[in-house]
Amino acid sequence: MSPADELVRLDPSFAPVVERAGPRRLRPRDPDGPLGALVRAITHQQLAGAAAVAIHSRVRALMPGPLTPEAILAVPEDAFRTAGLSAAKTAAVLDLATRVASGEVPLNRLGRLADDEIVSRLVHVRGIGRWTAEMFLIFQLRRPDVWPVDDLGVRRGFALVHGLAESPTPRRLEALGEALRPMRSLAAWYCWEAVHLTRRGVEISLRDL
Repeated sequence: MSPADELVRLDPSFAPVVERAGPRRLRPRDPDGPLGALVRAITHQQLAGAAAVAIHSRVRALMPGPLTPEAILAVPEDAFRTAGLSAAKTAAVLDLATRVASGEVPLNRLGRLADDEIVSRLVHVRGIGRWTAEMFLIFQLRRPDVWPVDDLGVRRGFALVHGLAESPTPRRLEALGEALRPMRSLAAWYCWEAVHLTRRGVEISLRDL
């Protein structure tokens, strides 16, 4: 049984969006590893795609060798600003590098830590909130049971999948997600797909199968 089939077994309401969207497709992991993924996440915050990519490319070029905390900390702050990072994002990148270098955020040992512990460590970094940490868990670490209840797309997609008139509150969605363990990351992906499909005018109700 495929993961998508198992999700449908847990909650048959996902059957139409699974049928329409097909197998889950995840973007490749960041080639610079977990540190690179977090630097990219900070860089991309509140920016459109093309602008974010351009700024991130300039930031990465400041460290031509392997991306390490030491390499980041060796770059002058004004160089990050010249590359296009705001003062707040520059402070966040430097705070991340400092905490990784000190071992407070043990990127080389993340595989040994539980999801909640990883989130707890990451949210202490300037500029990284719970949502960013959860996206890191899903897309970089490929953790299978992350349920980002504060994500508007997940909340809206869950409502579309289940024919709800309104998106559930984060607290309500947390409870509703219990039935989807241990596949909540996959369920979140299909909730996002439900939103994308609906915007393109694709029906995803059970009666359409």
